[in-house]
Amino acid sequence: MSARQLPFWERKTLAEMNQPEWESLCDGCGRCCVLKFEDEETGEVHPTAVVCRLFDADTCRCSNYRRRHFLVPECVSLDAESVPRYNFMPETCAYRRLHEGRGLAWWHPLVSGDPQTVIDAGISVRGNVVSEEALHPDEPLEEYVVRWVDLATKEPPK
Repeated sequence: MSARQLPFWERKTLAEMNQPEWESLCDGCGRCCVLKFEDEETGEVHPTAVVCRLFDADTCRCSNYRRRHFLVPECVSLDAESVPRYNFMPETCAYRRLHEGRGLAWWHPLVSGDPQTVIDAGISVRGNVVSEEALHPDEPLEEYVVRWVDLATKEPPK
């Protein structure tokens, strides 16, 4: 197969991708939209089962993607230069995987051709999160810490 026949994510670096290509790398898992906190003693970042108020639990996408930085100033802006700095991104994240030279997983919709595979593979947060708006103001985020299982190496179903 010639280089021109390879899919864009195999022939381009993250920095070389155009906006539609970049956006299509998002698999819709929702893991980047979970609230996280950093342990002050260890510096370790802990993901929770609590998602941003803009997260749409049905689509696993931002409900107001274009205005997200205005509405949620702490929302992370991800680009080719910032990917290496965001070590809190899940191991399954396509941007992180490509940056680390691991390629896209079998369940990624660009590989499988089906957005359902990210859900079937157990990568998506769908059905496993609660909106930050549902929490009581005094409820500590620490009570919602989760360890997402990394199924990136799991084989596709036969």
